[in-house]
Amino acid sequence: MAWTQVYTPVAGSIAASAVCAAIPLLVLFYMLAVKQAKGHVAALSGLAAALVVAIALWGMPVGLAVSSTFNGVAFGLFPIIWIVITAVWIYNMTVESGEFEIIKYSLASVTNDRRLQALFIAFAFSCFIEGTAGFGTPAAIAAAMLMGLGFKPLWAGGIALIANTAPVAFGAIGVPILVGAQVSGLDTLTVSQIAGRQLSLLALIVPLWVCVVMCGFKRSMEVLPAILVAGVSFGAVQFLLSNLHGPTLPDVGSAIASIACLMALLKVWKPKIVFVFEGEQVAEVEASKYSGSQIIKAWAAYLILAVFVFLWGLGSVKALLNSVPGAAISFPWPGLHGEVLKTAPIAAEGTVYGAMFSFNWLSAGGTAIFLSGLVSVPFMSGYSFGKAIACFFRTCAQLKFSILTVSTILGLAYVMNYSGMSSTLGIAFTHTGAMFAFFSPILGWLGVFLTGSDTSSNALFCGMQKDTALAVGMDPNLAVASNASGGVTAKMVSPQSLAVACAATNSVGMEGQLFRFCLAHSIGMTLFLCVLAYLQAGPLSWMLPG
Repeated sequence: MAWTQVYTPVAGSIAASAVCAAIPLLVLFYMLAVKQAKGHVAALSGLAAALVVAIALWGMPVGLAVSSTFNGVAFGLFPIIWIVITAVWIYNMTVESGEFEIIKYSLASVTNDRRLQALFIAFAFSCFIEGTAGFGTPAAIAAAMLMGLGFKPLWAGGIALIANTAPVAFGAIGVPILVGAQVSGLDTLTVSQIAGRQLSLLALIVPLWVCVVMCGFKRSMEVLPAILVAGVSFGAVQFLLSNLHGPTLPDVGSAIASIACLMALLKVWKPKIVFVFEGEQVAEVEASKYSGSQIIKAWAAYLILAVFVFLWGLGSVKALLNSVPGAAISFPWPGLHGEVLKTAPIAAEGTVYGAMFSFNWLSAGGTAIFLSGLVSVPFMSGYSFGKAIACFFRTCAQLKFSILTVSTILGLAYVMNYSGMSSTLGIAFTHTGAMFAFFSPILGWLGVFLTGSDTSSNALFCGMQKDTALAVGMDPNLAVASNASGGVTAKMVSPQSLAVACAATNSVGMEGQLFRFCLAHSIGMTLFLCVLAYLQAGPLSWMLPG
Protein backbone atom coordinates (compact mmCIF):
# COMPACT_ATOMS: atom_id res chain seq x y z
CA MET A 1 0.00 0.00 0.00
CA ALA A 2 1.32 3.44 -0.95
CA TRP A 3 2.44 5.86 1.75
CA THR A 4 0.73 9.28 1.91
CA GLN A 5 2.78 12.40 2.55
CA VAL A 6 1.98 14.55 5.58
CA TYR A 7 2.91 18.23 5.52
CA THR A 8 2.28 19.25 9.14
CA PRO A 9 3.63 16.31 11.15
CA VAL A 10 4.87 18.39 14.09
CA ALA A 11 1.99 19.35 16.40
CA GLY A 12 -0.20 19.96 13.34
CA SER A 13 1.63 23.27 12.91
CA ILE A 14 3.04 24.40 9.57
CA ALA A 15 5.47 26.75 11.33
CA ALA A 16 6.88 24.08 13.66
CA SER A 17 6.96 21.55 10.82
CA ALA A 18 8.81 23.97 8.54
CA VAL A 19 11.46 24.56 11.21
CA CYS A 20 12.00 20.81 11.49
CA ALA A 21 12.02 20.39 7.70
CA ALA A 22 14.82 22.96 7.55
CA ILE A 23 17.09 20.92 9.86
CA PRO A 24 19.00 19.19 7.01
CA LEU A 25 19.55 22.56 5.33
CA LEU A 26 20.71 24.09 8.60
CA VAL A 27 23.13 21.20 9.05
CA LEU A 28 24.47 21.80 5.53
CA PHE A 29 24.78 25.52 6.21
CA TYR A 30 26.55 24.95 9.52
CA MET A 31 29.00 22.43 8.09
CA LEU A 32 29.85 24.62 5.09
CA ALA A 33 29.77 28.13 6.56
CA VAL A 34 30.82 27.58 10.17
CA LYS A 35 32.86 24.38 10.27
CA GLN A 36 34.17 24.90 6.71
CA ALA A 37 33.92 21.17 6.26
CA LYS A 38 34.82 19.45 3.02
CA GLY A 39 31.90 19.24 0.61
CA HIS A 40 31.38 15.50 0.85
CA VAL A 41 31.49 15.63 4.65
CA ALA A 42 28.87 18.40 4.72
CA ALA A 43 26.72 16.55 2.18
CA LEU A 44 26.86 13.27 4.11
CA SER A 45 25.98 15.12 7.33
CA GLY A 46 23.01 16.78 5.66
CA LEU A 47 21.83 13.48 4.16
CA ALA A 48 22.04 11.77 7.54
CA ALA A 49 19.97 14.56 9.10
CA ALA A 50 17.41 14.35 6.29
CA LEU A 51 16.99 10.60 6.74
CA VAL A 52 16.54 10.91 10.50
CA VAL A 53 13.99 13.73 10.21
CA ALA A 54 12.09 12.07 7.35
CA ILE A 55 11.77 8.74 9.16
CA ALA A 56 11.31 9.97 12.76
CA LEU A 57 9.08 13.02 12.21
CA TRP A 58 7.48 12.64 8.77
CA GLY A 59 6.88 8.94 9.30
CA MET A 60 8.45 7.95 6.00
CA PRO A 61 9.02 4.18 5.80
CA VAL A 62 12.69 3.26 5.94
CA GLY A 63 12.53 1.42 2.62
CA LEU A 64 11.12 4.47 0.84
CA ALA A 65 13.70 6.74 2.44
CA VAL A 66 16.55 4.51 1.31
CA SER A 67 15.11 4.05 -2.20
CA SER A 68 14.59 7.80 -2.67
CA THR A 69 18.20 8.38 -1.57
CA PHE A 70 19.55 6.01 -4.21
CA ASN A 71 17.26 7.51 -6.84
CA GLY A 72 18.79 10.90 -6.12
CA VAL A 73 22.31 9.45 -6.15
CA ALA A 74 21.61 7.89 -9.55
CA PHE A 75 20.38 11.23 -10.92
CA GLY A 76 23.51 12.85 -9.50
CA LEU A 77 25.67 10.38 -11.41
CA PHE A 78 23.66 10.75 -14.59
CA PRO A 79 23.27 13.25 -16.10
CA ILE A 80 24.95 15.69 -13.65
CA ILE A 81 28.31 14.01 -12.97
CA TRP A 82 28.53 12.86 -16.58
CA ILE A 83 28.53 16.53 -17.61
CA VAL A 84 31.08 17.54 -14.97
CA ILE A 85 33.54 14.74 -15.82
CA THR A 86 33.44 15.40 -19.55
CA ALA A 87 33.76 19.18 -19.17
CA VAL A 88 36.78 18.91 -16.89
CA TRP A 89 38.22 16.21 -19.16
CA ILE A 90 38.27 18.58 -22.14
CA TYR A 91 40.01 21.23 -20.04
CA ASN A 92 42.59 18.68 -18.83
CA MET A 93 43.29 17.60 -22.41
CA THR A 94 43.90 21.18 -23.54
CA VAL A 95 46.35 21.58 -20.65
CA GLU A 96 48.20 18.33 -21.35
CA SER A 97 48.46 19.05 -25.08
CA GLY A 98 49.73 22.57 -24.47
CA GLU A 99 46.80 24.18 -26.28
CA PHE A 100 45.67 25.95 -23.13
CA GLU A 101 48.90 27.96 -23.10
CA ILE A 102 47.90 29.33 -26.50
CA ILE A 103 44.36 29.99 -25.26
CA LYS A 104 45.77 31.93 -22.33
CA TYR A 105 47.99 33.89 -24.70
CA SER A 106 45.06 34.70 -27.00
CA LEU A 107 43.05 36.05 -24.06
CA ALA A 108 45.99 37.94 -22.63
CA SER A 109 46.70 39.46 -26.03
CA VAL A 110 43.18 40.89 -25.97
CA THR A 111 43.63 42.01 -22.37
CA ASN A 112 45.86 41.07 -19.44
CA ASP A 113 43.54 42.92 -17.06
CA ARG A 114 41.99 40.45 -14.61
CA ARG A 115 38.68 42.35 -14.54
CA LEU A 116 38.25 42.14 -18.30
CA GLN A 117 39.30 38.49 -18.36
CA ALA A 118 36.56 37.80 -15.81
CA LEU A 119 33.99 39.63 -17.95
CA PHE A 120 35.01 37.69 -21.06
CA ILE A 121 35.18 34.23 -19.48
CA ALA A 122 33.13 34.14 -16.27
CA PHE A 123 30.32 36.34 -17.59
CA ALA A 124 30.04 36.24 -21.38
CA PHE A 125 31.63 32.89 -22.36
CA SER A 126 30.14 30.95 -19.43
CA CYS A 127 26.72 32.43 -20.31
CA PHE A 128 27.09 30.91 -23.77
CA ILE A 129 27.90 27.53 -22.24
CA GLU A 130 24.95 27.96 -19.85
CA GLY A 131 22.65 28.59 -22.77
CA THR A 132 23.81 25.56 -24.69
CA ALA A 133 24.48 23.03 -21.94
CA GLY A 134 23.65 24.23 -18.42
CA PHE A 135 23.57 21.75 -15.52
CA GLY A 136 26.97 22.63 -14.04
CA THR A 137 28.94 22.87 -17.27
CA PRO A 138 29.53 26.69 -17.20
CA ALA A 139 30.99 26.70 -13.69
CA ALA A 140 33.27 23.78 -14.51
CA ILE A 141 34.63 25.30 -17.72
CA ALA A 142 34.84 28.96 -16.66
CA ALA A 143 36.45 28.19 -13.30
CA ALA A 144 39.01 25.90 -14.93
CA MET A 145 39.84 28.49 -17.58
CA LEU A 146 40.25 31.29 -15.03
CA MET A 147 42.56 29.16 -12.92
CA GLY A 148 44.54 28.30 -16.03
CA LEU A 149 45.00 32.03 -16.63
CA GLY A 150 46.50 32.40 -13.16
CA PHE A 151 43.51 33.10 -10.90
CA LYS A 152 43.84 31.44 -7.51
CA PRO A 153 41.38 28.55 -7.02
CA LEU A 154 39.07 30.40 -4.60
CA TRP A 155 38.86 33.44 -6.88
CA ALA A 156 38.46 31.34 -10.02
CA GLY A 157 35.60 29.32 -8.53
CA GLY A 158 33.96 32.27 -6.77
CA ILE A 159 34.04 34.65 -9.72
CA ALA A 160 32.78 31.93 -12.08
CA LEU A 161 29.83 31.19 -9.80
CA ILE A 162 28.88 34.82 -9.10
CA ALA A 163 29.05 35.80 -12.78
CA ASN A 164 26.94 32.86 -13.92
CA THR A 165 23.60 34.09 -12.56
CA ALA A 166 21.53 36.07 -15.07
CA PRO A 167 21.50 33.31 -17.74
CA VAL A 168 20.55 30.32 -15.55
CA ALA A 169 16.75 30.51 -15.99
CA PHE A 170 17.19 30.29 -19.78
CA GLY A 171 19.95 27.67 -19.59
CA ALA A 172 20.16 24.50 -21.65
CA ILE A 173 18.09 26.05 -24.48
CA GLY A 174 15.42 27.32 -22.09
CA VAL A 175 14.66 24.10 -20.21
CA PRO A 176 13.98 25.72 -16.77
CA ILE A 177 11.33 28.09 -18.20
CA LEU A 178 9.83 25.34 -20.34
CA VAL A 179 9.52 23.07 -17.30
CA GLY A 180 8.12 25.83 -15.08
CA ALA A 181 5.43 26.67 -17.62
CA GLN A 182 4.64 23.01 -18.20
CA VAL A 183 4.13 22.01 -14.56
CA SER A 184 2.04 25.11 -13.85
CA GLY A 185 -0.02 24.89 -17.03
CA LEU A 186 0.80 28.48 -18.02
CA ASP A 187 1.78 30.00 -21.36
CA THR A 188 5.49 29.51 -22.01
CA LEU A 189 6.00 32.81 -23.81
CA THR A 190 4.33 34.82 -21.04
CA VAL A 191 6.51 33.23 -18.36
CA SER A 192 9.57 33.81 -20.56
CA GLN A 193 8.63 37.46 -21.04
CA ILE A 194 8.35 38.14 -17.30
CA ALA A 195 11.55 36.27 -16.46
CA GLY A 196 13.28 38.28 -19.18
CA ARG A 197 12.00 41.51 -17.68
CA GLN A 198 13.49 40.53 -14.34
CA LEU A 199 16.78 38.92 -15.32
CA SER A 200 17.72 41.47 -17.96
CA LEU A 201 17.79 44.02 -15.13
CA LEU A 202 19.97 41.70 -13.06
CA ALA A 203 22.26 41.25 -16.07
CA LEU A 204 22.87 44.99 -16.13
CA ILE A 205 24.47 44.90 -12.68
CA VAL A 206 26.24 41.52 -12.69
CA PRO A 207 29.37 42.75 -14.57
CA LEU A 208 29.73 45.64 -12.11
CA TRP A 209 29.10 43.27 -9.21
CA VAL A 210 31.85 40.92 -10.41
CA CYS A 211 34.37 43.74 -10.76
CA VAL A 212 33.54 45.24 -7.36
CA VAL A 213 34.07 41.82 -5.77
CA MET A 214 37.49 41.63 -7.40
CA CYS A 215 38.84 45.12 -6.80
CA GLY A 216 36.30 47.40 -5.10
CA PHE A 217 34.04 50.11 -6.54
CA LYS A 218 36.70 52.74 -7.19
CA ARG A 219 38.92 50.49 -9.29
CA SER A 220 35.85 49.08 -11.04
CA MET A 221 35.14 52.54 -12.41
CA GLU A 222 38.42 52.25 -14.34
CA VAL A 223 36.73 49.69 -16.60
CA LEU A 224 33.25 51.23 -16.57
CA PRO A 225 33.01 51.27 -20.40
CA ALA A 226 33.57 47.50 -20.49
CA ILE A 227 31.13 46.94 -17.61
CA LEU A 228 28.43 48.94 -19.38
CA VAL A 229 29.03 47.31 -22.75
CA ALA A 230 28.97 43.79 -21.29
CA GLY A 231 25.85 44.35 -19.17
CA VAL A 232 23.81 46.46 -21.59
CA SER A 233 24.49 44.27 -24.64
CA PHE A 234 23.67 41.11 -22.71
CA GLY A 235 20.61 42.51 -20.97
CA ALA A 236 19.16 44.12 -24.10
CA VAL A 237 19.43 40.99 -26.24
CA GLN A 238 18.16 38.79 -23.40
CA PHE A 239 15.13 41.07 -23.02
CA LEU A 240 14.36 41.10 -26.74
CA LEU A 241 14.76 37.37 -27.34
CA SER A 242 12.88 36.32 -24.18
CA ASN A 243 9.98 38.62 -25.08
CA LEU A 244 9.81 38.21 -28.85
CA HIS A 245 11.05 34.67 -29.43
CA GLY A 246 10.72 32.69 -26.19
CA PRO A 247 13.02 30.94 -23.73
CA THR A 248 15.22 28.88 -26.05
CA LEU A 249 17.71 31.45 -27.40
CA PRO A 250 18.12 34.35 -24.90
CA ASP A 251 21.35 33.02 -23.41
CA VAL A 252 23.04 32.07 -26.65
CA GLY A 253 22.16 35.34 -28.36
CA SER A 254 23.01 37.47 -25.33
CA ALA A 255 26.38 35.83 -24.81
CA ILE A 256 27.37 36.22 -28.45
CA ALA A 257 26.31 39.88 -28.37
CA SER A 258 28.27 40.51 -25.17
CA ILE A 259 31.45 38.86 -26.48
CA ALA A 260 31.25 40.66 -29.82
CA CYS A 261 30.60 44.05 -28.23
CA LEU A 262 33.46 43.61 -25.74
CA MET A 263 35.84 42.66 -28.55
CA ALA A 264 34.76 45.70 -30.56
CA LEU A 265 35.21 47.98 -27.55
CA LEU A 266 38.73 46.76 -26.90
CA LYS A 267 39.69 47.63 -30.46
CA VAL A 268 39.24 51.32 -29.59
CA TRP A 269 39.61 51.46 -25.79
CA LYS A 270 41.90 49.98 -23.14
CA PRO A 271 41.98 50.62 -19.38
CA LYS A 272 44.71 53.07 -18.42
CA ILE A 273 45.78 50.94 -15.46
CA VAL A 274 45.97 47.17 -15.75
CA PHE A 275 44.58 45.36 -12.69
CA VAL A 276 46.10 42.17 -11.33
CA PHE A 277 45.68 40.57 -7.93
CA GLU A 278 47.97 41.46 -5.05
CA GLY A 279 51.34 39.79 -5.40
CA GLU A 280 50.99 39.28 -9.16
CA GLN A 281 53.03 40.88 -11.89
CA VAL A 282 51.36 42.33 -14.97
CA ALA A 283 51.89 39.73 -17.68
CA GLU A 284 53.77 41.06 -20.66
CA VAL A 285 52.42 39.69 -23.92
CA GLU A 286 54.97 38.69 -26.52
CA ALA A 287 53.85 40.17 -29.81
CA SER A 288 52.99 37.66 -32.57
CA LYS A 289 54.07 34.73 -30.43
CA TYR A 290 51.45 32.55 -32.10
CA SER A 291 49.90 32.80 -35.53
CA GLY A 292 46.17 33.22 -36.11
CA SER A 293 45.86 29.61 -37.30
CA GLN A 294 47.58 28.34 -34.14
CA ILE A 295 45.17 30.33 -31.96
CA ILE A 296 42.11 29.05 -33.83
CA LYS A 297 43.47 25.50 -33.58
CA ALA A 298 43.98 25.91 -29.82
CA TRP A 299 40.39 27.13 -29.37
CA ALA A 300 39.09 24.27 -31.54
CA ALA A 301 38.10 22.11 -28.56
CA TYR A 302 35.85 24.81 -27.10
CA LEU A 303 34.47 25.84 -30.49
CA ILE A 304 33.62 22.22 -31.24
CA LEU A 305 32.15 21.85 -27.75
CA ALA A 306 29.91 24.87 -28.34
CA VAL A 307 28.65 23.41 -31.62
CA PHE A 308 27.93 19.99 -30.12
CA VAL A 309 26.11 21.24 -27.02
CA PHE A 310 24.10 23.67 -29.17
CA LEU A 311 22.99 20.86 -31.48
CA TRP A 312 22.26 18.53 -28.57
CA GLY A 313 20.08 21.24 -27.04
CA LEU A 314 17.75 21.37 -30.06
CA GLY A 315 14.51 19.48 -29.53
CA SER A 316 14.60 17.95 -33.01
CA VAL A 317 18.12 16.61 -32.48
CA LYS A 318 17.24 15.22 -29.05
CA ALA A 319 14.21 13.46 -30.54
CA LEU A 320 16.35 11.99 -33.31
CA LEU A 321 19.00 10.76 -30.88
CA ASN A 322 16.41 9.29 -28.52
CA SER A 323 14.83 7.42 -31.43
CA VAL A 324 17.98 5.32 -31.84
CA PRO A 325 17.22 1.83 -30.49
CA GLY A 326 18.54 1.49 -26.93
CA ALA A 327 19.48 5.16 -26.64
CA ALA A 328 16.57 6.19 -24.43
CA ILE A 329 16.03 3.89 -21.49
CA SER A 330 13.38 4.71 -18.92
CA PHE A 331 12.17 2.59 -16.02
CA PRO A 332 10.28 2.96 -12.73
CA TRP A 333 12.66 3.26 -9.81
CA PRO A 334 12.41 0.08 -7.70
CA GLY A 335 10.68 0.47 -4.37
CA LEU A 336 9.70 4.11 -4.98
CA HIS A 337 7.65 4.61 -8.14
CA GLY A 338 3.96 4.59 -7.26
CA GLU A 339 4.72 4.09 -3.57
CA VAL A 340 4.28 7.73 -2.45
CA LEU A 341 1.05 9.74 -2.63
CA LYS A 342 0.80 13.52 -2.58
CA THR A 343 -2.18 15.19 -1.01
CA ALA A 344 -3.72 18.65 -0.61
CA PRO A 345 -2.58 21.41 -0.80
CA ILE A 346 0.30 20.13 -2.92
CA ALA A 347 -1.88 18.06 -5.23
CA ALA A 348 -5.29 16.47 -5.44
CA GLU A 349 -5.95 13.87 -2.78
CA GLY A 350 -4.01 10.69 -3.39
CA THR A 351 -1.95 11.83 -6.41
CA VAL A 352 0.84 9.39 -7.22
CA TYR A 353 4.36 10.84 -6.94
CA GLY A 354 6.12 9.10 -9.80
CA ALA A 355 9.76 8.03 -9.79
CA MET A 356 10.84 7.25 -13.34
CA PHE A 357 14.55 7.14 -14.08
CA SER A 358 15.64 8.10 -17.58
CA PHE A 359 18.97 6.96 -18.97
CA ASN A 360 19.02 8.85 -22.27
CA TRP A 361 22.71 8.27 -22.73
CA LEU A 362 23.00 9.41 -26.35
CA SER A 363 21.08 12.71 -26.03
CA ALA A 364 22.63 13.65 -22.68
CA GLY A 365 24.60 16.88 -22.46
CA GLY A 366 27.61 14.99 -21.14
CA THR A 367 27.62 12.79 -24.22
CA ALA A 368 27.70 15.88 -26.44
CA ILE A 369 30.74 17.12 -24.50
CA PHE A 370 32.41 13.70 -24.61
CA LEU A 371 31.96 13.40 -28.38
CA SER A 372 33.21 16.96 -28.86
CA GLY A 373 36.31 15.98 -26.89
CA LEU A 374 36.95 13.00 -29.16
CA VAL A 375 36.47 15.13 -32.29
CA SER A 376 38.88 17.70 -30.82
CA VAL A 377 41.77 15.28 -30.29
CA PRO A 378 43.18 15.55 -33.87
CA PHE A 379 43.36 19.34 -33.43
CA MET A 380 45.59 19.04 -30.34
CA SER A 381 49.32 19.16 -31.02
CA GLY A 382 51.14 15.90 -30.30
CA TYR A 383 48.03 14.36 -28.75
CA SER A 384 46.43 10.99 -29.45
CA PHE A 385 43.28 9.09 -28.64
CA GLY A 386 45.27 6.87 -26.29
CA LYS A 387 46.39 9.89 -24.31
CA ALA A 388 42.81 11.23 -24.35
CA ILE A 389 41.38 8.03 -22.86
CA ALA A 390 44.12 7.92 -20.22
CA CYS A 391 43.34 11.54 -19.39
CA PHE A 392 39.65 10.65 -19.05
CA PHE A 393 40.36 8.05 -16.37
CA ARG A 394 42.72 10.42 -14.54
CA THR A 395 39.93 13.00 -14.57
CA CYS A 396 37.52 10.51 -13.02
CA ALA A 397 40.03 9.83 -10.25
CA GLN A 398 40.60 13.55 -9.78
CA LEU A 399 36.85 14.08 -9.28
CA LYS A 400 36.17 11.20 -6.89
CA PHE A 401 35.22 13.40 -3.92
CA SER A 402 33.16 15.70 -6.14
CA ILE A 403 31.29 12.68 -7.45
CA LEU A 404 30.53 11.69 -3.86
CA THR A 405 29.45 15.22 -2.94
CA VAL A 406 27.11 15.80 -5.87
CA SER A 407 25.54 12.35 -5.61
CA THR A 408 24.97 12.75 -1.89
CA ILE A 409 23.42 16.20 -2.29
CA LEU A 410 20.95 14.86 -4.86
CA GLY A 411 20.18 11.98 -2.50
CA LEU A 412 19.41 14.52 0.23
CA ALA A 413 17.17 16.52 -2.12
CA TYR A 414 15.21 13.43 -3.16
CA VAL A 415 14.64 12.39 0.45
CA MET A 416 13.28 15.86 1.21
CA ASN A 417 11.09 15.80 -1.90
CA TYR A 418 9.59 12.34 -1.47
CA SER A 419 9.12 12.66 2.29
CA GLY A 420 7.19 15.91 1.81
CA MET A 421 9.69 18.02 3.74
CA SER A 422 10.36 20.28 0.73
CA SER A 423 6.63 20.78 0.27
CA THR A 424 6.29 21.70 3.95
CA LEU A 425 8.85 24.45 3.47
CA GLY A 426 7.02 25.62 0.38
CA ILE A 427 3.66 25.70 2.12
CA ALA A 428 5.15 27.77 4.94
CA PHE A 429 6.07 30.49 2.45
CA THR A 430 2.54 30.52 1.07
CA HIS A 431 1.24 31.76 4.43
CA THR A 432 2.74 35.19 3.81
CA GLY A 433 -0.42 36.59 2.16
CA ALA A 434 0.07 39.84 0.25
CA MET A 435 3.83 39.58 0.84
CA PHE A 436 3.95 36.36 -1.15
CA ALA A 437 5.30 38.24 -4.19
CA PHE A 438 8.35 39.20 -2.11
CA PHE A 439 8.91 35.62 -0.95
CA SER A 440 8.20 34.01 -4.32
CA PRO A 441 11.84 34.26 -5.53
CA ILE A 442 12.99 32.80 -2.20
CA LEU A 443 11.08 29.60 -2.97
CA GLY A 444 13.04 29.36 -6.21
CA TRP A 445 16.25 30.04 -4.29
CA LEU A 446 15.40 27.25 -1.85
CA GLY A 447 14.66 24.80 -4.65
CA VAL A 448 17.97 25.44 -6.39
CA PHE A 449 19.89 25.29 -3.12
CA LEU A 450 18.35 21.86 -2.53
CA THR A 451 18.79 20.43 -6.01
CA GLY A 452 21.47 22.54 -7.71
CA SER A 453 19.14 22.93 -10.70
CA ASP A 454 16.73 25.70 -11.69
CA THR A 455 14.91 23.10 -13.78
CA SER A 456 14.40 20.87 -10.73
CA SER A 457 13.38 23.86 -8.60
CA ASN A 458 10.73 24.84 -11.15
CA ALA A 459 9.46 21.28 -11.35
CA LEU A 460 9.25 21.20 -7.56
CA PHE A 461 7.60 24.54 -6.79
CA CYS A 462 6.01 26.15 -9.88
CA GLY A 463 2.71 24.31 -9.53
CA MET A 464 2.48 25.53 -5.95
CA GLN A 465 3.55 29.03 -7.00
CA LYS A 466 0.63 29.24 -9.45
CA ASP A 467 -1.97 27.96 -6.97
CA THR A 468 -0.78 30.23 -4.17
CA ALA A 469 -0.64 33.27 -6.45
CA LEU A 470 -4.24 32.71 -7.48
CA ALA A 471 -5.23 32.39 -3.81
CA VAL A 472 -3.60 35.68 -2.79
CA GLY A 473 -4.58 37.65 -5.89
CA MET A 474 -1.17 37.72 -7.57
CA ASP A 475 -0.51 37.17 -11.28
CA PRO A 476 0.41 33.45 -11.46
CA ASN A 477 2.74 34.09 -14.40
CA LEU A 478 4.72 36.49 -12.21
CA ALA A 479 4.96 33.90 -9.42
CA VAL A 480 6.21 31.16 -11.75
CA ALA A 481 8.70 33.48 -13.46
CA SER A 482 9.92 34.69 -10.05
CA ASN A 483 10.54 31.09 -9.01
CA ALA A 484 12.80 30.67 -12.03
CA SER A 485 14.49 34.03 -11.50
CA GLY A 486 15.00 33.56 -7.76
CA GLY A 487 16.62 30.22 -8.37
CA VAL A 488 19.46 31.69 -10.40
CA THR A 489 20.96 33.42 -7.36
CA ALA A 490 21.14 30.16 -5.39
CA LYS A 491 23.25 28.48 -8.04
CA MET A 492 26.43 30.01 -6.63
CA VAL A 493 25.88 28.54 -3.14
CA SER A 494 24.26 25.24 -4.05
CA PRO A 495 26.45 22.45 -2.63
CA GLN A 496 26.34 20.77 -6.04
CA SER A 497 27.72 23.91 -7.74
CA LEU A 498 30.36 24.33 -5.05
CA ALA A 499 31.51 20.78 -5.63
CA VAL A 500 31.68 21.35 -9.39
CA ALA A 501 33.68 24.57 -9.03
CA CYS A 502 36.11 23.01 -6.57
CA ALA A 503 36.59 20.00 -8.81
CA ALA A 504 37.26 22.22 -11.82
CA THR A 505 39.92 24.19 -9.93
CA ASN A 506 41.52 21.12 -8.35
CA SER A 507 40.64 22.40 -4.88
CA VAL A 508 38.38 19.68 -3.53
CA GLY A 509 37.85 20.28 0.19
CA MET A 510 37.51 24.06 -0.15
CA GLU A 511 33.72 23.97 -0.58
CA GLY A 512 33.17 25.63 2.79
CA GLN A 513 35.45 28.54 1.95
CA LEU A 514 33.82 28.96 -1.45
CA PHE A 515 30.38 28.92 0.17
CA ARG A 516 31.37 31.75 2.48
CA PHE A 517 32.91 33.63 -0.44
CA CYS A 518 29.62 33.56 -2.39
CA LEU A 519 26.95 33.64 0.33
CA ALA A 520 26.61 37.42 0.80
CA HIS A 521 26.44 37.93 -2.97
CA SER A 522 23.73 35.29 -3.28
CA ILE A 523 21.69 36.98 -0.54
CA GLY A 524 22.17 40.43 -2.07
CA MET A 525 21.06 39.40 -5.55
CA THR A 526 18.10 37.46 -4.13
CA LEU A 527 16.89 40.50 -2.21
CA PHE A 528 17.14 42.55 -5.42
CA LEU A 529 14.83 40.07 -7.17
CA CYS A 530 12.48 39.86 -4.16
CA VAL A 531 11.98 43.63 -4.16
CA LEU A 532 11.56 43.68 -7.93
CA ALA A 533 8.93 40.91 -7.87
CA TYR A 534 7.05 42.67 -5.05
CA LEU A 535 7.02 45.94 -6.98
CA GLN A 536 5.98 44.19 -10.18
CA ALA A 537 3.00 42.76 -8.30
CA GLY A 538 2.02 46.32 -7.29
CA PRO A 539 3.24 49.73 -8.46
CA LEU A 540 5.37 48.34 -11.29
CA SER A 541 2.67 46.03 -12.67
CA TRP A 542 2.98 47.98 -15.96
CA MET A 543 6.23 46.06 -16.49
CA LEU A 544 4.28 42.82 -16.97
CA PRO A 545 3.01 41.80 -20.42
CA GLY A 546 -0.57 42.85 -21.07
